[in-house]
Amino acid sequence: MSNIIFGVNPVLEALRSNPRAIEKISIADGALNSRVSGELMTRAKEAGVKLETTDRKRLEKLSEGAVHQGVVAQVRDFEYLGLDELISLAKKSAHPLVVLLDGIQDPHNLGAIIRSAHAFGAQGVVIMKDRAVGVTGVAVKSSAGATSHCAVSRVTNLSRAIEQLKEAGFWSVAADPDGSDVAWKAKLTGPLAVIVGAEGSGVRKGVLGHADFKVRIPMTGQVASLNARRALAGVLLTRSPGSGLNILDLPRRNE
Repeated sequence: MSNIIFGVNPVLEALRSNPRAIEKISIADGALNSRVSGELMTRAKEAGVKLETTDRKRLEKLSEGAVHQGVVAQVRDFEYLGLDELISLAKKSAHPLVVLLDGIQDPHNLGAIIRSAHAFGAQGVVIMKDRAVGVTGVAVKSSAGATSHCAVSRVTNLSRAIEQLKEAGFWSVAADPDGSDVAWKAKLTGPLAVIVGAEGSGVRKGVLGHADFKVRIPMTGQVASLNARRALAGVLLTRSPGSGLNILDLPRRNE
């Protein structure tokens, strides 16, 4: 079974990082500049990926009307990483960081969050199998290719995943409007699992109960909804050296 990814950056990143997952690339005649088309053709040839030139109408049909920028790739189903594998991967880093998402249903938001998580140095993202969106072509496009570099694990029970991370030595911190500490005043060090909820509903109470700490992002105006991407940035930015007060100066969990 194959899926569709589209857009210049997502297709190029897939070619650079995992060309074996690509079955075929379709390019609209004359749609790409010479630099982009040259790299696409060179990498596709080197990887043995079939490349075809077609018209925009066919690409619009393949991408279901989405903005494809003149290139569409048929790829095998997205390969999720097991949680055990993700934990092992993260622990090899000098700064282990995993992001857990509770109920993100918009593929655009999922892609943007994966992009932010990767930019802030997270080794991977954990999403739910049920009542949440998976890594679709839209999510890949919204991630600007970050899904090719940031591991994604899919779990049945998010609370159990948090406990598994804690057993592996991670501290868990949830973005919560009612949290006791302000996010950017919390200095977060040590292996860290950041829990972020969906817009509007936020992190569910049952999941919040498994977090070691809860931090809030003060909101202004009449709307109290916590944007998932802003929450992610607000929590992760506190990892910067010297940022804010020494509220959560965490050692290795098992020390």
